[in-house]
Amino acid sequence: MALTLKSLGVQRGDRVAAYMPNVPETMVAFLACSSIGAIWSVCAPDMGTAAVADRFRQIEPKVLIAVDGVHYGGKPLNRSAVLQELRAQLPSVKKLLLVKTPFAASPVEHDVDWAQATARNDAEVAAFEPEWLPFDHPIWIVYSSGTTGLPKPIVHGQGGILLTMHACGLHNDVGASYGANNFGERSSTGWVMWNSQLSGLAFGATICIYDGNPAGSKEKPDWRVLWRFVARHKVTFFGAGAAYFTNCMKASIVAKECGDLARVRALGSTGSPLPDEVQRWGSKQILDAGSKEVWWCNISGGTDFCGAFVGGNRELPEVPGQMQCRELGHAVEAWNEQGQPVIGEVGELVCTKAIPSMPLYFWGDEGNARYVSSYFDTYPGVWRHGDWIRIGEDGGCIIYGRSDATINRLGLRMGTSEIYSAVEGLPEVLDSMVVDLEYLGRDSYMPLFVVLRPGIALDDAMRTRLNNAIKTSLSPRFVPNDIFQVAEIPRTLSGKKQELPIKKLLLGQLIEKVVNREAMANPGSLDWYVAFAAQRASA
Repeated sequence: MALTLKSLGVQRGDRVAAYMPNVPETMVAFLACSSIGAIWSVCAPDMGTAAVADRFRQIEPKVLIAVDGVHYGGKPLNRSAVLQELRAQLPSVKKLLLVKTPFAASPVEHDVDWAQATARNDAEVAAFEPEWLPFDHPIWIVYSSGTTGLPKPIVHGQGGILLTMHACGLHNDVGASYGANNFGERSSTGWVMWNSQLSGLAFGATICIYDGNPAGSKEKPDWRVLWRFVARHKVTFFGAGAAYFTNCMKASIVAKECGDLARVRALGSTGSPLPDEVQRWGSKQILDAGSKEVWWCNISGGTDFCGAFVGGNRELPEVPGQMQCRELGHAVEAWNEQGQPVIGEVGELVCTKAIPSMPLYFWGDEGNARYVSSYFDTYPGVWRHGDWIRIGEDGGCIIYGRSDATINRLGLRMGTSEIYSAVEGLPEVLDSMVVDLEYLGRDSYMPLFVVLRPGIALDDAMRTRLNNAIKTSLSPRFVPNDIFQVAEIPRTLSGKKQELPIKKLLLGQLIEKVVNREAMANPGSLDWYVAFAAQRASA
């Protein structure tokens, strides 16, 4: 694959974009890119054309690697038309490398297909030498969205990511020293946990890749599918989003009915806070299924630095619902509203020293202005991540959810601006606001508030149009739990939507504590949200 990319004109520093699911071909393509010094970037094929184009257009890739179809949510999806749209919107792409699937409705014009790209030439392969690269040479570009503007194209370096992989391996206790260590991390290519899987390869483990809906299908959910996968492939470390384990508990699955799980010795959770009752339930399930030990490696980190701030350590005591420690190389503290470190209290998660894998820069960000404002605007020189954290006297950590307005759905983060772009693109919608009410011990709940044109009612047909707009432009993952028609969206005097104050209000804080009415353009708009919050609290 590396030789093929070179034959397509890819040189050190060129960007290679991938529109690929979580399959072995994607991992092979990434490794090939890295070995020749190309810069990798991937988007999941369940994402809509607009969301993908907004990301890839910024980095001007030379080659696009893509599937012409995918199986998502229990259904085959044709992606041939999407590929044609992407080619049209990405003029920098000179070559298309196609991975053919049975799901395409029509053939896609391409330059080389996967079979050709991986046809072996023993002499050339024997002579191939990977590039020796500087420590800070870019390895990939990932995307994390804020509340305004296009997604941030975050550039990480080869050396920093290699350090983070080793920290991940040590904290996750993954490695070939345990024999056939099979490392399974449920993810999609749209989530940074896909990148995290690579740490298994760095430590000599076998990575077990699952591509598909963790519940089997939306029409007939079966939360035992992944457990059968774990049993069949003798997975020793099985990681997934906290929401997955919660759904398994709610569905009352019995793990021992899914096959032989005796090889499982560790479970990993991330993406959102894991309630302690879910962790206790999961431990009992694995022990009942024949495992001699169960250790939970709960972690929390971010796409922005492609690592974990807090995680596991087998040598430390385990408390359900907690992360055991702060990770190697991460000077994490909880800060109160006065910017002072606190122990035993919930505060802002900050990192007071440089992170091994912190971004090199944002692609195209002149003078690093957007980079600095994204992480260092609240506390100059100190990374503010946007999570609530409590650090205990024993070093154990609990993440309580997002402290900012970014959307976090099943571990995948999306900027509110992208949702607004999709929703407000409909002619019936004048204004909108979305908040993600994620907090420890509560189910994630994301309501969408819309202001419609006079005479337009929020009926079932309008709800369907709104949901379809989000599905088509972004992903089905970001469809809201509920949609409400409102008269106004609260805004500041400068016109910014008051997302964070409304989020805090709906999480139970008093309106006087979260917003200054005198700094608002339309303070009367708050009355509806205060009544809505009271109704939710009494429900």
